Amino acid sequence: MDLETLVTLTTGITLLTCVLAVVGMHSYAAGRAQRQALVERLSASGNPPPPGRRRHFPGLDRRLRRTGPGRRLERRLAATGLDITPGEFTVALLATVAGLWLVGQAALAPFFGPLAGLLGLWAALQFLDWQRRRRIERFIAQLPELARILANATQAGLALRTAIGMAAEELEAPAGEELGKVADQLALGASMEDALGELAERLPSRELVVLVTTLVLSNRAGGQVVGALRNLTETLEERKETRREVRTQLSQVNMTSYAVPLLGVGSLFLMNGVKDGALERMTGSPAGQAAVIVAFGLYAVGFVLIRRLSRIDV
Repeated sequence: MDLETLVTLTTGITLLTCVLAVVGMHSYAAGRAQRQALVERLSASGNPPPPGRRRHFPGLDRRLRRTGPGRRLERRLAATGLDITPGEFTVALLATVAGLWLVGQAALAPFFGPLAGLLGLWAALQFLDWQRRRRIERFIAQLPELARILANATQAGLALRTAIGMAAEELEAPAGEELGKVADQLALGASMEDALGELAERLPSRELVVLVTTLVLSNRAGGQVVGALRNLTETLEERKETRREVRTQLSQVNMTSYAVPLLGVGSLFLMNGVKDGALERMTGSPAGQAAVIVAFGLYAVGFVLIRRLSRIDV
């Protein structure tokens, strides 16, 4: 290929790139203008679009939502109330596992890299469970106020659907958000039983099951719901105080369940700090690796047993 042909080919590729760039910019500007016009039209009609942050990894998120594990992860994230998509959580989880793998391998020994990665995976799942339990506890704490609002609204002659929408506006998160979802489902034609049943599945608790059962039966039979809600409000207040006392009494036991495995991990860093390379020599043989795995298994069993023994259902 001579110089003139190379110059011609380079010029053609450059011109084609410029044309594609201009077309891309034009398409981007047109799409942005259409979006702005849609926003202005919705704002003018009094229905502004809901605010939201920019989502990352949309392609991965779409692929995950098509799979069974991805859909289960989406429901699990929805129960926690976190503003994160399955794709974002997966990327963060992989980054955490890789980071802990490298840290464990560099700070302790190469054998501890996979163990640190598994520990990161377990910690991420435990965080989701903790966030879900925390959201359920906050929702349970709001149930007496919710029952009181529903009782006052129905006593004033409002329908139960209207009372739920009113409670969604007055209560803070998470009760306000969850009741907002119920109100949206009712507005779309869902039955009261189905909408409240999905709420009980998202935030399972005995108190919520009692409230949902009371509302469903009263709505189905057409009975007087005010008296039932008044009595339920007093019961929920008493259970709220009881749960608070039990949680206070068990706080030390819960801290012990987390302190036991942390002491084991801390002892590894202590051993490696006292004598550099001790863990690498220890895990260099199959017997040492088996001993480490058995030790971690015993710590896990101790953690589970302490949590089980300290669990009191109120």
